[in-house]
Amino acid sequence: MSDKDALRHRLRESAVGGSLPCAVAHKLAESCATPPRVVGETADGLGIRITYCQLGLFGYDAYGEKRWTRRLTATPTDLERDVHLACVDDRLSCVRAWRLADERGLPRLLLGSVAETLDVRICDCQLGCF
Repeated sequence: MSDKDALRHRLRESAVGGSLPCAVAHKLAESCATPPRVVGETADGLGIRITYCQLGLFGYDAYGEKRWTRRLTATPTDLERDVHLACVDDRLSCVRAWRLADERGLPRLLLGSVAETLDVRICDCQLGCF
């Protein structure tokens, strides 16, 4: 079985109802030593939707919402500064958002809400979803 066939097989096994959570897709990428974008593109080719974005940006339809991010009433000034410093052309890449959340010990969902609060657009999904 080729690596691509093995990935397709694992994606089909992991998907539930035609959906695959972002975290599961990333674990598959790691266990298959495959870039996340390849996992996302392969899932897309199989008609499998990525759900439950770890930054809260998409895939929460099962809870009645497309997005999980919310505007916060306040954010720490030092975190606002760090988010803006991580931006390129007023946009924050998914990988930089993850890195910043991990460095600060914050849940990725919270960082997604911080970006929402600051009107910072997150771009370049690691799985290729946006």
